Amino acid sequence: MCGISGFIDYSRSSDLSVLKKMNDTLYHRGPDGEGLELFTNEFATIGLGHRRLSIIDLSEAGKQPMQYKHYTITYNGEVYNFDEIKKELEVLGHTFKSHSDTEVILHSFDEWGPQAIHKFIGMFAFVIYDANLNTIFCCRDRAGIKPFFYYYHQNLFLFASELKAFSSHPEFHKEMNMDAVSAYLQYGYVPEPHCIFQHTYKLSPGHHLTIHLQTKAQQKQCYWNVYDAYNQPVKDISFEEAKKETERLLMSACNYRMVSDVPVGVFLSGGYDSTTVTALLQKNRTEKIKTFTIGVPDAGLNEAPYAKEVAKHLGTDHTEYYCTQKEALDIVPNLPYYFDEPFADSSAIPTTLVSKIAREQVTVALSADAGDEVFAGYNRYDYILKFGAKVKSIPPFIRKSIAGTMNMVNAHSIPILRNKYLFHSRYEKVKQFLHQADDYNMNQVLSRQFTVADTHKLLLHHSKNLTTSFDKNELSPSNYNTLNYIMAIDYQTYLVDDILQKVDRAAMTHSLEGREPFLDHRIIEWAASLPLDYKYHKGIKKHILREIAHDYVPKELLDRPKMGFGIPIAHWLENELKPFVDAYFNEYYLIKQNIFNYDEVMKIIKAFYEGKKERAEKIWYLLMFQMWYDRWVK
Repeated sequence: MCGISGFIDYSRSSDLSVLKKMNDTLYHRGPDGEGLELFTNEFATIGLGHRRLSIIDLSEAGKQPMQYKHYTITYNGEVYNFDEIKKELEVLGHTFKSHSDTEVILHSFDEWGPQAIHKFIGMFAFVIYDANLNTIFCCRDRAGIKPFFYYYHQNLFLFASELKAFSSHPEFHKEMNMDAVSAYLQYGYVPEPHCIFQHTYKLSPGHHLTIHLQTKAQQKQCYWNVYDAYNQPVKDISFEEAKKETERLLMSACNYRMVSDVPVGVFLSGGYDSTTVTALLQKNRTEKIKTFTIGVPDAGLNEAPYAKEVAKHLGTDHTEYYCTQKEALDIVPNLPYYFDEPFADSSAIPTTLVSKIAREQVTVALSADAGDEVFAGYNRYDYILKFGAKVKSIPPFIRKSIAGTMNMVNAHSIPILRNKYLFHSRYEKVKQFLHQADDYNMNQVLSRQFTVADTHKLLLHHSKNLTTSFDKNELSPSNYNTLNYIMAIDYQTYLVDDILQKVDRAAMTHSLEGREPFLDHRIIEWAASLPLDYKYHKGIKKHILREIAHDYVPKELLDRPKMGFGIPIAHWLENELKPFVDAYFNEYYLIKQNIFNYDEVMKIIKAFYEGKKERAEKIWYLLMFQMWYDRWVK
């Protein structure tokens, strides 16, 4: 894993010093070296920058940007099956100077063109300059594990692994995208392909972008789509056969992600996903896999005892670290620098902490993200399937009548229930379910913190709802069911823009490469067409994955409520973080900022400090925006 940056300047005014400034902002992504290449032709000046985190072929032969014939590449990621592709290319007459996957990508592109991507198993974001055709080819991996931002305005095209690199170019204009601000308030992140700034975008997962330098034309194309997997016929296969093949694919994915010339470890929470990854890796190895867990007991976050028991059973070389609440809180002011778009997932804090601990012993860590999206693991899938089915069964006129009655009854006026934690927010969600009981609306209700109507009240300037992957539904009628629909949406939204962004930034904060076995594209292509009952069985989520895990670890060590990386946001906002709330939401600051409606913000804050603890998440979303704004805009 590395960092890439660069530009196409049609005015030809950008120089090497500008490229170096952009590249230097990504030092944390690649402290082992840098590379800069500048090309000027009759159409533009092209700059390609690279920050290197040495993982495969640690020699100078693996340095980037790398050239072969008339191609030059700058690349972030890993193609795990590069050795197999290399052998295929050698049969076709290719010879190699290094043992790097970068060189294999270049030769593959020379041999097969963009079709080479379909051979790659891995995570990647790369740019290839073809000096003969005068084209720039930009590509992002199928699942969107590796980030790729780009900007195009006034004859300047910029690209980078992180948005912060653009701020070092003198011609980058920081114009706020208010539609993106609204989307952030809803979801806690800005959904791809959109970005917080105008004229700035994320290249969508499974897409590539070709830029023709002579005409300035841009062609974006989808080369892989998760819906293609979900639209395959449901497999006619027994559960035992499916379990065996699922385990084989997972084993292959895990083993590929151990390919490295530096030490590798695993994040182990003790849950089903990370336990499965660890068990499969340890299975046929005599050396002990290094595993890492973090606990923050005084913040109410402590999965470490469970992970320790699993590690003991599997025989790993286990490291557990208990940090203090202060250590966790100290990360908060630094979040806006590394998450250089507004980002509200508070589990970024413990993810950053465990990355720091792992980096002391390894350079690569496997993370078990996407098990929930691939094998149906989220609690909200339960809510929608069980509660949603009941709501759908109520005739529309009765539903609307109940919702109308609830509108007249304030949640705070209901005895006993009003004192229950999160009752007020759940009361609002039930009303929204009743108003419109379809899969799209129910998923939106459970995915959003603020509604569209809320954002219109909060924002001083007009905003419209962005078109995102939440609005897609490419499932064929014969393959449509509620769970397939929501899982396909999650794979393209929450997974990409929340989970993967979190892990990428948290790990790279400490120059640690994160690898994701569950995001091997072969796994979703297999799992998407398994019988639904194999994934969600009589209310049991991740059924097939659980059965695989139970073959390695006793059920009693794993079968417990899903924890996740919870952070005591309400307690922090009442105590340690209250000075930040006071500073960023005072009337003077908000009026000068000219983004938020002061009265509406104060309603939320006042309600929270008067006892409505369910407002804590809303304040956290607003606070994370304000801290980002203070760092990158103000």
